[in-house]
Amino acid sequence: MTLKKTLLASIIGATVAGGAMLPLTASAETLRIGYSADPETLDIHEQLSGGMLRFSHLAFDPLVRWTKDFDFEPRLATEWEQKDDTHIRMTLREGVTFHSGNEFTAKDVVWTIERLKESPDYKAIFEPIESAEAIDDYTVEITTAEPYPLMLNLATYIFPMDSQFYTGEAEGGGDKAEIVKAGNSFASRNVSGTGPFVLTDRRQGVRVDFERFEDYWDTESEGNVSSIVLTPIAENASRVAALLSGGVDFIDAVPPNDLERVREASDVNLFEVPGTRIIGFQLNEEQVEAFQDVRVRQAVDLAINQEGIADRLMRGFATPAGQFSPEGYSGHNPDLVPRYDLERAQELMAEAGYEDGFSVDMIAPNNRYVNDAQIAQAVANMLSRINIQVNLRTMPLAQYWPEYDTRQSDIAMLGWHSDTEDTANFFQYLSFCIDDETGAGQYNYGNYCNEEIDALVTEADSTTDLEKRNEMLREAEAMLYEDAGFIMLHWQNLAYAAAEGVDVEPVVNAIDFPYLGDLVINR
Repeated sequence: MTLKKTLLASIIGATVAGGAMLPLTASAETLRIGYSADPETLDIHEQLSGGMLRFSHLAFDPLVRWTKDFDFEPRLATEWEQKDDTHIRMTLREGVTFHSGNEFTAKDVVWTIERLKESPDYKAIFEPIESAEAIDDYTVEITTAEPYPLMLNLATYIFPMDSQFYTGEAEGGGDKAEIVKAGNSFASRNVSGTGPFVLTDRRQGVRVDFERFEDYWDTESEGNVSSIVLTPIAENASRVAALLSGGVDFIDAVPPNDLERVREASDVNLFEVPGTRIIGFQLNEEQVEAFQDVRVRQAVDLAINQEGIADRLMRGFATPAGQFSPEGYSGHNPDLVPRYDLERAQELMAEAGYEDGFSVDMIAPNNRYVNDAQIAQAVANMLSRINIQVNLRTMPLAQYWPEYDTRQSDIAMLGWHSDTEDTANFFQYLSFCIDDETGAGQYNYGNYCNEEIDALVTEADSTTDLEKRNEMLREAEAMLYEDAGFIMLHWQNLAYAAAEGVDVEPVVNAIDFPYLGDLVINR
């Protein structure tokens, strides 16, 4: 059963049970959200996706979180000290309770890290961590197997779970802690975090309701949202219309063709943020033998006009990409740019023995990325010019992830935001040779494998000399570019829109996880 908390009636300056104080500057408010998709599950370790990480910031808190300028901000960890190359010690916040009423301690952090290391989606990220130990109730020491330069980056994805709540046998049998991909588990139906909002009702694909957690620890936050109604609205035009008509207060993923309309609307504000999410396609080498030939992969890459897609379909609301790493990331290589060349693509197909082409199936979501279905159709049309005939199927995200996980189609669309805000994460998930034991290549739909690239990125991840590390990652990007191991399209920019008085600007960021616990509404 989903936990419920009764929120006291909101009045200016009202004290909420447990000592939390609503800000004196604004009354408590209900926020009506129109997101392109709702959380796929309540188990934050079941699915590594943007939607799940947004949910994590509502119902849970990380040890540390990113600021707008990519610095680290204390949350459930208040201090940290790198004891040596392989040990970091963190001091935890005292007086924090979970939604269940259980006290938050170091044992919950240790339990969560151990579970992350078992999660199919997360274990590749957390593979560098050898162990976590509770030194006392409010001190945890994390040990890495080798020197690891990104421990604080990882800490932004450690949302401590209520170990007592998730331990034991579920009603009807089964371990409460079990992670079940696209399944029906205790953790996928029940939630107890330390976050600013308690989930009170969930109807998958229809509506998710939250109420402010009475005992939320962050009494200094100016956030005054007392309840949230999240309605998934997959269709872009419908989502924009809902905002402009007053049906919702805040939407994500404003499509490029509606930016000017929203910008000029009265009583609505548009917020644009440069993005770091790479959008691209993966070619399934196990399903299509031709994709095992580097010349065919290069031909696919050369046949796609990334700049045309960015200009016409995205209306400039994207940056054409030739690599995983956006500018500012550790491995960004300025020499790697889109290389559209249809004539050379046709030559490569002929050289590989596929001048007459072949047919493939392609899948893409239709409610996850900006203009995802339209982009997929445009790419399908472009591939027809090198005689690759595409049978395209698009579907809502709730259907897409289960199908994506089976790797049954020939080409799949994927958008990826680096979970560590670092280049290596792209490789570890999207291009590393698949290893079910370590979790490497968890989202390598194409079954692409280049052990030389993997070794270089792995070495970089234990190099604490950051300039040397950056050089290694730039080299890895160049190798992947030559090998066409992932078909890059663009980095997707972000656009949110909100009703007048909903002060979204301070809580949105380039990582696409709005910190709604800090949102202030002044109507």
